[in-house]
Amino acid sequence: MNTLSTQILDALQEDKRATLVQDWIEEAKARNGGLPRSAAADAGEVVSAMAHALRDGANVDSFNDPKWSALQQVLSDLSRSGAAQGQSVGQTSVFVLAIKKPLLSALQQRNGSDGVQLASAFWALTTLVDSMAQYMATTFQRAREEIITRQQEELLELSTPVVKLWEGVLAVPMIGTLDSNRTQVVMETLLQKIVDTGSELAIIDITGVPTVDTLVAQHLLKTVTAIRLMGADCIISGIRPQIAQTIVHLGIDLQGISTKASLADALSLALQRTGWRITRQAS
Repeated sequence: MNTLSTQILDALQEDKRATLVQDWIEEAKARNGGLPRSAAADAGEVVSAMAHALRDGANVDSFNDPKWSALQQVLSDLSRSGAAQGQSVGQTSVFVLAIKKPLLSALQQRNGSDGVQLASAFWALTTLVDSMAQYMATTFQRAREEIITRQQEELLELSTPVVKLWEGVLAVPMIGTLDSNRTQVVMETLLQKIVDTGSELAIIDITGVPTVDTLVAQHLLKTVTAIRLMGADCIISGIRPQIAQTIVHLGIDLQGISTKASLADALSLALQRTGWRITRQAS
């Protein structure tokens, strides 16, 4: 263990740890404002992991040393927790950077007036803490991307519900832009629902789709083909005049696919195909 590691480890000893953590929290508050209730406990975990790594001979000059893995895991957990709680990457990084001041103060007291040794210690410690902050920022960004991706998938599922309109008749009301990802979600959800319910007909309502171009039409045709392969049939409703003109101008072939202007018309056709007859009761 080199001199710097010994000095840092000395500052992290259990009898000095409470004071170090308190100074760290005060510095973090001064920089970051409010802190989560678990800040003191989080700081204690970081300090403990740092001390453990240094006792095992972790390289202070390289945070890629495998012996830092336990500390990296603690920092990763803090980053992911902060991302889930809606904190910013700056708030997360500033928290760990705040440990720099109390540790530097401890090194200064130990080295006294030895300017060369003090400068070397300051530089090495600064590099280590900066590496810790960078690691947290990278992990935070990755966690945020995972959260965003998961939320997008959940929104896709929510925005493409498959509802049972009648015995043997399903409907998918489409709202917004229809892209490849959304088409895949619609197809998987609808096909599974057909299997689960044994439905014979599926209505795809595009009333809420703002525009229909060649790509959207291809997505619809793929969905219809998949439905037919499952032994069911499909009706497309919501064909407004503007969309009808666009389909004609683009030369899109919807031959063999039943289309209706409204969901009500599509449901009426579906009921006829499935053998239902609806009559109005005389008053």
